[in-house]
Amino acid sequence: MALFLLCLYSSLNKNVVMEDRYSLQAQANPWMIASAPFFQGLPETAVESALIHLVTRTHPANQVILLENDWGGSVYFILDGWVKIRTYNLEGKEVTLNILGKGELFGEMAALDEVPRSTDVITLAPTVIGSMPAQDFVKLLHIEPLAGVRLAQLMARRLRQVNRRLRLRESDSQSRVADTLLFLAEGQGKKGQTGTEIPNLPHRELSSLSGLARETVTRVLTRLEKKGLIKRDQDTICIPDLSALERMIV
Repeated sequence: MALFLLCLYSSLNKNVVMEDRYSLQAQANPWMIASAPFFQGLPETAVESALIHLVTRTHPANQVILLENDWGGSVYFILDGWVKIRTYNLEGKEVTLNILGKGELFGEMAALDEVPRSTDVITLAPTVIGSMPAQDFVKLLHIEPLAGVRLAQLMARRLRQVNRRLRLRESDSQSRVADTLLFLAEGQGKKGQTGTEIPNLPHRELSSLSGLARETVTRVLTRLEKKGLIKRDQDTICIPDLSALERMIV
């Protein structure tokens, strides 16, 4: 498979097809794509077939990737970076539904049910995304049972996360901020030297995720930091003890 990836890498670099929406030149990287969790464990032949149809692009922060009501022409794999999934409520206020990072995918719902997309997707940081035509993604699900299982596991995990957040909507501000941090840690936390690290997102994103005012989020984060439950620097929030933070949820 290594020889196949090397040949594919050379070929894709010579001829990368770009969509009009994206202005940045991108470089396909089969090694990054093949390492995405969705492809782990799949037969090499299935992975190789999928890679033929994949193109990677690099996007700057705050780049709109998808818009609500767009038709679903592709499924997207996050190879590096972060995106937010957003919509708007009846009052026109932005609501962040999810934050996705490396190893996650999005756009699968529109590909499966062939209806317009239901949310916007915007990058939060410089992000590398691999895109696969929707018809090739659906074909992969039909011919490779493990791919279908992986997708079902992803959907089940997201549903559990949404249910948990809905249950905490009536909780106090400390519980809701703590749960939001744990939600991010569960999805994309990385083990560091002193704990689990998550991106230090703008407070407006944490505000939208938790359903709290930005000022309230700022106060709670300061309180959690004074208690030693989190440590912050410019780019990351470190959670030394996930269990201790979870005990703050009432």
